[in-house]
Amino acid sequence: MSQFKEISPLEITENPFQLIGKDWLLVTAEQNQQCNMMTASWGGVGIMWNKPVAFTFIRPQRHTFGMLENSEYYSLCVLDNRYRDILTFCGTKSGRDVDKIKETGLTVEHIDGVPYFAEAKLVLVVKKLYAQNMNTESVKEKAVLKNYRADGTDWHKMYINEIVRVLVKE
Repeated sequence: MSQFKEISPLEITENPFQLIGKDWLLVTAEQNQQCNMMTASWGGVGIMWNKPVAFTFIRPQRHTFGMLENSEYYSLCVLDNRYRDILTFCGTKSGRDVDKIKETGLTVEHIDGVPYFAEAKLVLVVKKLYAQNMNTESVKEKAVLKNYRADGTDWHKMYINEIVRVLVKE
């Protein structure tokens, strides 16, 4: 962790719309000493239950999903734009088929047993507080359904996670 300093979630100064929607995140989890990550461009940050939180949305079909389901903690890693090819790779390849760590050359480090990447510029270590499957019936603006398969089989699971540690590159 020597290249990082820890800050409070309230000290994050970067625009979350840029970080999540444009820069993207690597959702990173580990199970049975196997680490995997996936690219995410949906999510958010805010306050819930008087805690700083990050919202993530993961499809059950993703290899990382099973790791998240079996982990209390995971990380959200923001890499700068020079890693765009890696972010694209991690969003299009499955950890079931390829060792993404080996293929990308990213360096896995751990804090409190939670994996993250040394190449990240910002790391949110999060603890799951709440999870719920999204569904067609709960959508109030039906126009957003065009982003999903007509049969409703492509829904994500939403996680509300407490941000327990924030690391920024020094």
